Amino acid sequence: MTGYRPVLKEKKTKMQSVVINGKSRSEHGKKVTRQLRSEGQVPAVIYGGEKNIHFSANQMDFRTLVYTPKFQIAEINVDGKIYRCILKDLQFDVVTDDLNHIDFLELVEDRQVIANLPIKFIGQPKGVKDGGRLETKLKTLKVRTYPKYLKENIELNIEALELHGNVRVEDVNADNMEIMNSPRIPIASVVTTRALRQAETEEAKTGGAKK
Repeated sequence: MTGYRPVLKEKKTKMQSVVINGKSRSEHGKKVTRQLRSEGQVPAVIYGGEKNIHFSANQMDFRTLVYTPKFQIAEINVDGKIYRCILKDLQFDVVTDDLNHIDFLELVEDRQVIANLPIKFIGQPKGVKDGGRLETKLKTLKVRTYPKYLKENIELNIEALELHGNVRVEDVNADNMEIMNSPRIPIASVVTTRALRQAETEEAKTGGAKK
Protein backbone atom coordinates (compact mmCIF):
# COMPACT_ATOMS: atom_id res chain seq x y z
CA MET A 1 0.00 0.00 0.00
CA THR A 2 1.05 3.59 -0.50
CA GLY A 3 0.44 5.44 2.73
CA TYR A 4 -3.12 4.19 2.91
CA ARG A 5 -5.02 3.87 6.15
CA PRO A 6 -8.52 2.47 5.55
CA VAL A 7 -11.41 3.71 7.64
CA LEU A 8 -14.56 1.68 8.10
CA LYS A 9 -17.58 3.86 8.84
CA GLU A 10 -20.48 2.32 10.71
CA LYS A 11 -24.03 3.56 10.22
CA LYS A 12 -26.98 2.63 12.34
CA THR A 13 -29.47 2.23 9.51
CA LYS A 14 -32.53 0.07 9.37
CA MET A 15 -32.14 -2.96 7.14
CA GLN A 16 -34.21 -2.87 4.00
CA SER A 17 -36.69 -5.70 3.74
CA VAL A 18 -38.95 -7.12 1.06
CA VAL A 19 -42.34 -8.56 2.00
CA ILE A 20 -43.35 -11.72 0.14
CA ASN A 21 -46.76 -13.33 0.54
CA GLY A 22 -46.46 -17.05 -0.04
CA LYS A 23 -48.73 -20.06 0.00
CA SER A 24 -47.58 -23.33 1.56
CA ARG A 25 -47.37 -26.39 -0.66
CA SER A 26 -47.19 -30.05 0.27
CA GLU A 27 -46.69 -31.56 -3.19
CA HIS A 28 -43.23 -31.28 -4.75
CA GLY A 29 -43.27 -33.33 -7.97
CA LYS A 30 -42.28 -32.05 -11.41
CA LYS A 31 -45.88 -32.00 -12.59
CA VAL A 32 -46.91 -29.77 -9.68
CA THR A 33 -44.01 -27.39 -10.11
CA ARG A 34 -44.68 -27.09 -13.84
CA GLN A 35 -48.29 -26.23 -13.07
CA LEU A 36 -47.22 -23.57 -10.57
CA ARG A 37 -44.85 -21.97 -13.06
CA SER A 38 -47.51 -21.94 -15.75
CA GLU A 39 -49.63 -19.91 -13.32
CA GLY A 40 -46.84 -17.37 -12.74
CA GLN A 41 -45.88 -18.88 -9.38
CA VAL A 42 -42.32 -19.69 -8.26
CA PRO A 43 -41.66 -22.73 -6.02
CA ALA A 44 -39.46 -21.90 -3.04
CA VAL A 45 -38.17 -23.34 0.22
CA ILE A 46 -37.10 -21.89 3.56
CA TYR A 47 -34.54 -23.93 5.50
CA GLY A 48 -32.36 -23.42 8.57
CA GLY A 49 -35.17 -23.14 11.12
CA GLU A 50 -37.11 -25.77 13.02
CA LYS A 51 -38.29 -27.33 9.78
CA ASN A 52 -38.19 -26.75 6.05
CA ILE A 53 -41.04 -24.62 4.72
CA HIS A 54 -42.08 -25.27 1.11
CA PHE A 55 -44.14 -22.52 -0.47
CA SER A 56 -44.82 -20.66 -3.70
CA ALA A 57 -45.36 -17.01 -4.50
CA ASN A 58 -46.07 -14.82 -7.48
CA GLN A 59 -43.01 -14.32 -9.65
CA MET A 60 -43.45 -10.55 -9.56
CA ASP A 61 -43.16 -10.55 -5.76
CA PHE A 62 -39.53 -11.68 -6.02
CA ARG A 63 -38.37 -9.04 -8.50
CA THR A 64 -37.22 -6.38 -6.02
CA LEU A 65 -35.29 -9.03 -4.11
CA VAL A 66 -33.71 -10.96 -6.97
CA TYR A 67 -32.94 -8.31 -9.60
CA THR A 68 -30.86 -5.95 -7.47
CA PRO A 69 -27.30 -5.76 -6.13
CA LYS A 70 -28.66 -4.68 -2.73
CA PHE A 71 -28.54 -6.93 0.30
CA GLN A 72 -32.04 -7.18 1.75
CA ILE A 73 -33.99 -9.21 4.28
CA ALA A 74 -36.99 -11.16 2.99
CA GLU A 75 -40.01 -11.18 5.29
CA ILE A 76 -41.97 -14.12 3.98
CA ASN A 77 -45.58 -14.57 5.06
CA VAL A 78 -46.65 -18.19 4.75
CA ASP A 79 -50.11 -18.96 6.07
CA GLY A 80 -49.99 -16.05 8.50
CA LYS A 81 -46.54 -16.73 9.93
CA ILE A 82 -43.63 -14.40 9.14
CA TYR A 83 -40.19 -15.86 8.43
CA ARG A 84 -37.19 -13.49 8.30
CA CYS A 85 -34.81 -14.85 5.69
CA ILE A 86 -31.91 -14.12 3.39
CA LEU A 87 -31.62 -15.25 -0.20
CA LYS A 88 -29.31 -18.24 -0.66
CA ASP A 89 -29.81 -19.76 -4.11
CA LEU A 90 -31.59 -19.11 -7.40
CA GLN A 91 -32.42 -21.36 -10.32
CA PHE A 92 -33.35 -19.98 -13.74
CA ASP A 93 -34.77 -21.66 -16.84
CA VAL A 94 -31.93 -22.21 -19.30
CA VAL A 95 -34.15 -21.27 -22.26
CA THR A 96 -36.50 -18.53 -21.04
CA ASP A 97 -34.32 -17.24 -18.16
CA ASP A 98 -37.43 -17.20 -15.97
CA LEU A 99 -36.99 -17.75 -12.24
CA ASN A 100 -37.58 -21.46 -11.60
CA HIS A 101 -36.84 -21.95 -7.91
CA ILE A 102 -35.51 -19.98 -4.96
CA ASP A 103 -33.92 -21.03 -1.66
CA PHE A 104 -34.05 -18.95 1.53
CA LEU A 105 -32.20 -19.31 4.81
CA GLU A 106 -34.25 -18.50 7.89
CA LEU A 107 -32.53 -16.14 10.31
CA VAL A 108 -32.26 -17.60 13.80
CA GLU A 109 -30.84 -15.11 16.30
CA ASP A 110 -28.43 -17.48 18.04
CA ARG A 111 -27.06 -19.00 14.82
CA GLN A 112 -24.41 -17.41 12.67
CA VAL A 113 -25.08 -17.01 8.96
CA ILE A 114 -22.88 -16.49 5.94
CA ALA A 115 -23.84 -13.63 3.64
CA ASN A 116 -22.35 -11.52 0.85
CA LEU A 117 -22.51 -7.84 1.81
CA PRO A 118 -21.95 -5.11 -0.80
CA ILE A 119 -18.99 -2.77 -0.34
CA LYS A 120 -19.85 0.93 -0.39
CA PHE A 121 -16.90 3.20 -1.14
CA ILE A 122 -16.86 6.55 0.63
CA GLY A 123 -14.98 9.60 -0.64
CA GLN A 124 -12.86 10.37 -3.70
CA PRO A 125 -9.35 8.86 -3.53
CA LYS A 126 -6.37 11.24 -3.43
CA GLY A 127 -4.91 9.33 -6.36
CA VAL A 128 -7.96 10.11 -8.49
CA LYS A 129 -7.62 13.80 -7.67
CA ASP A 130 -4.01 13.51 -8.85
CA GLY A 131 -5.17 12.19 -12.22
CA GLY A 132 -5.49 8.45 -11.64
CA ARG A 133 -8.46 6.16 -12.16
CA LEU A 134 -10.18 4.06 -9.51
CA GLU A 135 -10.51 0.37 -10.36
CA THR A 136 -12.79 -1.75 -8.19
CA LYS A 137 -11.93 -5.43 -8.12
CA LEU A 138 -14.34 -6.65 -5.45
CA LYS A 139 -17.96 -5.57 -5.02
CA THR A 140 -18.97 -7.73 -2.05
CA LEU A 141 -17.42 -9.29 1.03
CA LYS A 142 -18.34 -12.74 2.26
CA VAL A 143 -18.93 -12.55 6.01
CA ARG A 144 -20.00 -14.80 8.87
CA THR A 145 -22.00 -13.13 11.62
CA TYR A 146 -25.16 -13.26 13.73
CA PRO A 147 -28.40 -11.97 12.19
CA LYS A 148 -28.52 -8.91 14.45
CA TYR A 149 -25.26 -7.65 12.95
CA LEU A 150 -26.32 -7.96 9.31
CA LYS A 151 -26.47 -4.66 7.45
CA GLU A 152 -27.06 -3.36 3.95
CA ASN A 153 -23.40 -2.78 3.14
CA ILE A 154 -19.89 -2.34 4.49
CA GLU A 155 -18.73 1.25 4.12
CA LEU A 156 -15.07 1.78 3.30
CA ASN A 157 -13.49 5.24 3.25
CA ILE A 158 -10.95 5.41 0.41
CA GLU A 159 -10.14 9.13 0.45
CA ALA A 160 -6.50 8.44 1.43
CA LEU A 161 -5.92 5.95 -1.40
CA GLU A 162 -3.01 7.28 -3.45
CA LEU A 163 -1.92 6.78 -7.06
CA HIS A 164 -0.61 3.22 -7.53
CA GLY A 165 -2.01 2.36 -4.10
CA ASN A 166 -4.52 -0.35 -3.30
CA VAL A 167 -6.73 -1.55 -0.50
CA ARG A 168 -7.06 -5.26 0.29
CA VAL A 169 -9.48 -7.41 2.24
CA GLU A 170 -7.08 -7.45 5.19
CA ASP A 171 -7.45 -3.67 5.48
CA VAL A 172 -11.16 -3.90 6.34
CA ASN A 173 -12.11 -4.04 9.99
CA ALA A 174 -15.76 -5.12 10.15
CA ASP A 175 -17.01 -5.15 13.73
CA ASN A 176 -18.81 -8.31 14.88
CA MET A 177 -18.12 -10.03 11.56
CA GLU A 178 -15.64 -12.60 10.31
CA ILE A 179 -14.56 -11.75 6.76
CA MET A 180 -14.12 -15.00 4.86
CA ASN A 181 -12.43 -13.71 1.71
CA SER A 182 -8.69 -14.27 1.38
CA PRO A 183 -6.93 -11.37 3.20
CA ARG A 184 -4.61 -10.47 0.31
CA ILE A 185 -7.31 -10.11 -2.35
CA PRO A 186 -7.38 -6.48 -3.67
CA ILE A 187 -10.64 -4.59 -3.25
CA ALA A 188 -9.73 -1.43 -5.15
CA SER A 189 -6.72 0.39 -6.55
CA VAL A 190 -5.86 3.67 -8.22
CA VAL A 191 -4.06 3.20 -11.54
CA THR A 192 -2.36 5.55 -13.97
CA THR A 193 -4.48 6.73 -16.90
CA ARG A 194 -3.22 7.03 -20.48
CA ALA A 195 -3.48 10.82 -20.28
CA LEU A 196 -1.42 10.87 -17.08
CA ARG A 197 1.22 8.59 -18.61
CA GLN A 198 1.46 10.84 -21.66
CA ALA A 199 1.79 13.90 -19.44
CA GLU A 200 4.56 12.22 -17.42
CA THR A 201 6.34 11.22 -20.65
CA GLU A 202 6.14 14.76 -22.03
CA GLU A 203 7.39 16.17 -18.74
CA ALA A 204 10.32 13.73 -18.76
CA LYS A 205 11.21 14.73 -22.33
CA THR A 206 10.98 18.41 -21.52
CA GLY A 207 13.10 17.96 -18.44
CA GLY A 208 15.69 16.02 -20.41
CA ALA A 209 15.83 18.67 -23.13
CA LYS A 210 16.48 21.42 -20.57
CA LYS A 211 19.43 19.50 -19.21
